Amino acid sequence: MRLYDSHAHFEGWTFTERLAVCERALAAGVTHIVAIGGCPSGNAAALELAALRPAQVRAAVGWDRAQAARDLDLGAIRKALQSPGVVAVGETGLDYHHDSCTAARQRPLFAAMLDLAAEAGLPTIVHSREAEADTLAALRDHARRWRGDPARIGVVHCFTGDSEFAAALLDLGWHISFSGIVGFANAERLRAVARCVPVDRLLVETDAPYLSPPPFRGRVNEPARLNLVVEALAAARGERPEQVTEVTFENAERLFGR
Repeated sequence: MRLYDSHAHFEGWTFTERLAVCERALAAGVTHIVAIGGCPSGNAAALELAALRPAQVRAAVGWDRAQAARDLDLGAIRKALQSPGVVAVGETGLDYHHDSCTAARQRPLFAAMLDLAAEAGLPTIVHSREAEADTLAALRDHARRWRGDPARIGVVHCFTGDSEFAAALLDLGWHISFSGIVGFANAERLRAVARCVPVDRLLVETDAPYLSPPPFRGRVNEPARLNLVVEALAAARGERPEQVTEVTFENAERLFGR
């Protein structure tokens, strides 16, 4: 069994803890992890792990919406994108639930990250919460300028939107990733969306250390629990976990490279 965690954060752990988290993941069959940046400490942790564990960890670097109130060095991200093991820009995007007061600054920052992704020919890892219209406007503009492989434009991670948002993303060529939320008792609407996503656009993630799947909800999450996300997604779609494991691994490899 090979599992691919397409989204995990490591900046909250110490160096020793990061290595232990990766070892537990490997023991649980999680052979590939995308370590996510988005802030200075997240970018640094992702680059460090990708360098130390190149067989298991890939890196994404960028500035996320929480950085919108700061003066940012886009050149630092452009330089980091040249580092070994970097496979994506991210995470980046829009969040009007937690960060509505910076919405006006989030949008140009998101556009700048998409510009860097287009320049580098790398997929983008996008966060979107309560910002569907503005997210789609930015992604439509990005799609018009994208000259890379249409199958590698990017993924909207930890999807929690409705079927209309999902359909619009799929029309633009994006992948959709599901986290442990798909197994939450109150997530039937999300499970209905999950049933409609084409098999070649599915990804799975833990979003560690957040969003632990049942029965660990509320505890610190880690990539070793990815199998529980797979099981919940498979149950929602009426498929075998082995099927979901195989297709999400293949999809992630195609999106992020082998």
